[in-house]
Amino acid sequence: MLNLVLFGPPGAGKGTQADFLIEKFKLIHLSTGDLLRNEIAAKTELGIEAKRLMDKGFLASDSIVISMIKSKLQENFDANGFIFDGFPRTVEQATALDHLLEEKGTPVSGMLCLCVEKEELINRILHRGKTSGRSDDHDVSIIENRIRIYNEKTKPLTEFYAAQNKFYKIDGMGSVEDIANRLIETISSL
Repeated sequence: MLNLVLFGPPGAGKGTQADFLIEKFKLIHLSTGDLLRNEIAAKTELGIEAKRLMDKGFLASDSIVISMIKSKLQENFDANGFIFDGFPRTVEQATALDHLLEEKGTPVSGMLCLCVEKEELINRILHRGKTSGRSDDHDVSIIENRIRIYNEKTKPLTEFYAAQNKFYKIDGMGSVEDIANRLIETISSL
């Protein structure tokens, strides 16, 4: 089973690249952003709390996210593998993911980290904001806060996977196709 953590700062193109990888490797896409937005749209208690945090540029709590991921793993127990997009974001979440996957008898195959310059991230998110409907995609100060939180709290997770020899740095600059080809080449060598 191929289990990939697609990683990078907000605006790095994780969702866009996940689409290519899903098609190429026949994987299930588990995007915490999509899961959270579905909860928000359904106006569940979880969704209301998540929206309150996201509107301020903060991350949803570990317990909320881990519960959603566990449910999706159970729903797709016979999958070829998964692409985790936006999860894990902390060492605690990575440890929880390892435990969830142990229950399935399959580990994380690798963390693919898309590296993109800050100015490009901001431009991509502002451009996405024109069609996304997300309030947090229109305000540069919120975008910068999301990038700051990533750098302070999420980026250190790369060390967790590097210690397991599962960290792969991918140049996230350039065309969508070029980035996809870099990812596919790396995955094919796993």
